[in-house]
Amino acid sequence: MLNKIGKWAGFLGLAAATGMLISGNAMAAEKIKIFQSMSYIGNDWQAETANMISAMAHSKDIIDKVDFQVQVAGPNAQKQIQQLNAMVQAGAKAIVVFPISPTALNPVVKAACAKGVEVFAYESEITEPCAHNVSINNKEFGKVTAEWLVKAIGGKGNIVYINGVPGVSAETDRTEGVNAVIAANPGVKIIATGVGMWSESVARSEMTKILASHKWDEIDGVLSQIGCFSVNELQLQAGIPAEKLKPCSGESGNGNLIQMLPKGTEVAGGHDNYIPMGANGFSTFAPVSTAGYAFKLAFEAATTGKKFPHDIVIEPLRLTSDMVKLCKEGTWKELQAGCNVFQPELIGNPGFFPSIYNPNTPELGLNAGLTGTPE
Repeated sequence: MLNKIGKWAGFLGLAAATGMLISGNAMAAEKIKIFQSMSYIGNDWQAETANMISAMAHSKDIIDKVDFQVQVAGPNAQKQIQQLNAMVQAGAKAIVVFPISPTALNPVVKAACAKGVEVFAYESEITEPCAHNVSINNKEFGKVTAEWLVKAIGGKGNIVYINGVPGVSAETDRTEGVNAVIAANPGVKIIATGVGMWSESVARSEMTKILASHKWDEIDGVLSQIGCFSVNELQLQAGIPAEKLKPCSGESGNGNLIQMLPKGTEVAGGHDNYIPMGANGFSTFAPVSTAGYAFKLAFEAATTGKKFPHDIVIEPLRLTSDMVKLCKEGTWKELQAGCNVFQPELIGNPGFFPSIYNPNTPELGLNAGLTGTPE
């Protein structure tokens, strides 16, 4: 997925310092070092969040003040620990991180804080008190997606659950929220579970495996943290008409939100199953813009000394089919006005995450998600 991560690679070699005169005195205006630590990168969400951070680092108020560098640890907590140590030794003033574990990084993060390094995690938690977590409430994510699905199937029936990346706090919290709702509704049973890795393609593969032992007439609904586009497409390929699609709840990519538009809605570039069909769905989001917001806060903390709480909670969109609204261009202003899905001609990949809008990040529109380019 690294080829999707926009323009940040070209930013890594910027010079660390420039010289300028201020009020007649010669003073060195040294750029501060801010690092991004990525872990698992095998899905579109991670690629988009990397683009969002790159766009924020390139924004007009930040680009000349920061030496921005990126490292990728993969799904390996020990490697991420080693990289964080190296970042601190290299003079980092702030680190923006997607942690693979909520606890394994605690000692290195505590040591970084002791040296004055600001540490901001996006969408996955670090429990060390000196760190800052910028995310949605992931237990609530699991709760509301499960509650909607339970209601959609009338409080009784069999469902399939496709989860996320094992071990990451966001996935653990979401599944806890789901399980609490299912436990409170004994008429609903999870008959199969797949490990979806927050990837449309992996969710498709997992659902295909489940269908080898469970027919569609045994399934009343699907809760897929990511992957409802594929869930719907597999039903259509099995001969189920659009008006009889099983309800699907989770975090939707652009393709599924297009499917949720009323049948007959005109879209530019729609094709095959990437078209409006009135699919019965519910989506709540971990906005990709949260990563860019975390970078913005880290920059502010490192340059002004402003203090932030341990947990900075982002309120996500919650969309049912009647709330989906097409964007024409995808600027931040247009997103602010309420659109939330992009024309297929703009977004060829149905797994692209349209969850871009954040009122605190006017630097980030559609181009930030696609190419790492700020507004």
